[in-house]
Formats: sequence, structure tokens, C-alpha cells
Amino acid sequence: MKKKLAFGVLIMLISFTTGISFTQNPVNEKNLIKMGVSQINITPEKPTVMGGYGFRVTPFTGVHDDLYASALFFSGEKTKTLLITADLLGFQTYFIDDVKKSITSATGIPSDNIMISAVHNHGGPGTRMYDTDTMRTVEAYLKVLKEKLTSLAIDATKDPVPVRIGIGKGSCNMNVNRRAEFPGGIVGLGRNPDGACDHELVVVKFEDMNNKTLAVLVNWPCHGTVSGPKNYQITGDWPGAAARYIKNHVEKDVVVAMTAGASANINPIYGPGNDFKEIEAVGYHVGVEALKTLSQTTTYPVKTLQATSETVIFPGKKVCSDELAHATYESGPDATVSFTVQKIGDLVISGISGELMTEMGMEVKKLSPYSGTIIVTHCNGTSGYLCTDKAFTEGGYEVSVTKLMPGAEKKIVNKFEELIHSF
Repeated sequence: MKKKLAFGVLIMLISFTTGISFTQNPVNEKNLIKMGVSQINITPEKPTVMGGYGFRVTPFTGVHDDLYASALFFSGEKTKTLLITADLLGFQTYFIDDVKKSITSATGIPSDNIMISAVHNHGGPGTRMYDTDTMRTVEAYLKVLKEKLTSLAIDATKDPVPVRIGIGKGSCNMNVNRRAEFPGGIVGLGRNPDGACDHELVVVKFEDMNNKTLAVLVNWPCHGTVSGPKNYQITGDWPGAAARYIKNHVEKDVVVAMTAGASANINPIYGPGNDFKEIEAVGYHVGVEALKTLSQTTTYPVKTLQATSETVIFPGKKVCSDELAHATYESGPDATVSFTVQKIGDLVISGISGELMTEMGMEVKKLSPYSGTIIVTHCNGTSGYLCTDKAFTEGGYEVSVTKLMPGAEKKIVNKFEELIHSF
């Protein structure tokens, strides 16, 4: 009798000091958000024209490294969401709408809760992101791509499990502001180490309830332009190199989803060129920082899942014939910008259908009440460059080709703030 009493006291002491309960499971898995993941190879099977640079008008000559698309599916009692990332340049809105329709029909995920984003890789096939992409090979690739993305989404929804999430933040200085000032005060593409640049690298770890890593989401603001116009081999550029490095140092079946942050005016410190060592170098440093951040990141069960989206019409602007600053700009057709925001636990994925300048991305993250806020560009369509008001007074490439008139900066930031605060 005394032994049983002593054992009972010992159990009580252990429970009080460690927080372990021997009478019930501390986590009710029925109340947790579930997650499913999937990944698919989207490397073109046949030669097609490459995207990203107008100089390349002939098909690629080889494949240096494969391209992938990843899917992260989340399911709650009332809400289902999907995030797809792809090692591509970007997508036209009509293509996104078509793929979303196909995915919704096959999975039941509401179209408004689907985010399809590209890392803006300039080493991949053309996707008709620009109206000039009219090659038949591009059309053929897009047909196959639609089927693969739909299949990817279906696979991700097959067997979701309760998920734990952990959000970590690091820093990688392999990116730089590209709006450089040249003699005569002219702003052009170059390297401006004194310009604004968001170096924050956000890593999100997703685990099942047995602490097995399911997926890693990486967000870093940088163009995928280490690969230049003289390269005619398919490559995932630095995002592909970073994903490979991360996968090689975690479980092999882990899905690594790369996303591009607000980087309209941000380039890697190397390139554009034809040196794959430089591609691997940028990817290596991103990967090292991601793994370091992962090792310091703790996870917790996810109990909340929310999503919202909105399309906003902005006054349009015509493309300028030069890159100089203008006192006034010629009006063009109205421009549509899509905003899609998903909140998974404390993670807020803020997607936008254009190339957002880094200053705006940093401001959105600053104004968000959630520390785990990231910006995902090239999401659900292509609205082109989204520039700050200051950039219009300086001129430059981004300003010359943007489809939006000056004055959009505050409206874009405010819209993100409004949507994020709606949760």
C-alpha cells in the first residue's frame, strides 16, 4: 500500500514540475488544422522558348537542373486553403483563373482561397507572362503545366494530417537594390548598396504531431536573375539551388516551397550572367541561413485558418519610350491588382499579383500586427511592376514599364493593412 502511495505522489510531482499529464492528451487533434503537401517536376519535356529576357527567341538547348512546383494544403472545420509555388517566371491572370477553376472542380477548395505564385525565375520556360510570348511551344507547355498543377493540388489534399508550425527569421545579404544612379543623375539597372533592401529571410517549418517535418516554406526578396540572357539551359536559378541545399540537409521527402518577397527593385549580388557557380553560391547562402534559422525554430499546434482576397482597379499608365523621370505620364487602360491573404496560425501570407518594390513590402510587414507576416509576389496573375511614388520622381526601368500611374503606393499598402487587420 505504501509503495502505491509513494508511486502516486511521484507521478503527481513529475506532472507538476514538467507539465506532463498522464491522464489525458494535452492536445485535442480534432481541433487542429490539417495539412497536406505535394511536389511535382514541371521541367519542360520538349524544347521551348525561355522566359525572362526578350533577347532569347530560340528554344533552350538543355536542362541544367529541374524545375518544381510545390503545394501546401490546409484544412479546417470551415476553411480550406491552398498555396502553390513554382520555379517559373510568372503567369497571366487568364491562365491562373483557368487553373484555379480546374483545381476547385477537382478538390472543392474555393477559388478565392487558392494562391498560385511564381518565384520569378528567369532561367525557365516562357509562360506568356508577357503578351509577346506567342510561340506555339509556350502554349503547348502551358497546357501540360495546367494538368500538372491540378494533379499537384489533388495529391496535396488526399491525406492531410494535424500540423504544427514554427516561424523563424534570419537575414541574407546576397541581395542588393538594383536602382543605381549613373552620371547625369540617370537611374538604371545596376547595384546600389545604399538603396533600400529587405534582407530578411523568413523560414516556416511544418511538422506532423510526431515532429516529422512535412514542408519548409522560405521567403526572401530577390529577383531570380543570377541566370542571364545568354544562358540557354533550364535552371531554377538561386531558388532552385537553395531548395536543393535545404532538401539535402533535411528529410529527403520534405517539400521545400520557395517564394519571392517584395523585390521589384532587388537583384542578387551576382548576375545576370551564365555562371552556374554564381547561381549555386546565392542558393548556398540562402540555404545555409534557412537551415540555421530552422534549427532555432520551435513549432506549436495550429488551431486557426483564415483567408481573404480582393481585386482592386488602379488608374492605368502607358509604357514610356524612355527611362527618364517625367513630369506627367500618359494614361492607359485601368490596371487590376489582386490581393490574396491567408492566415495559418501566426503565419500571414500576403500575396499580390505584381512585382512590389521592397520599400512597400517592408512597410506592410511593419504595419501588420502579426510578426509572421510575409509578402509573396507574382501571386495569382501579373500586374507588372508596382512602384513607390519616389521612384516616379527618379525614373528608371521599373517606372518606364509599370502599368500603374503614380499614387498607387499608399493605396496598395493600405489595402494590405486592411485585409490583414480583417482577421
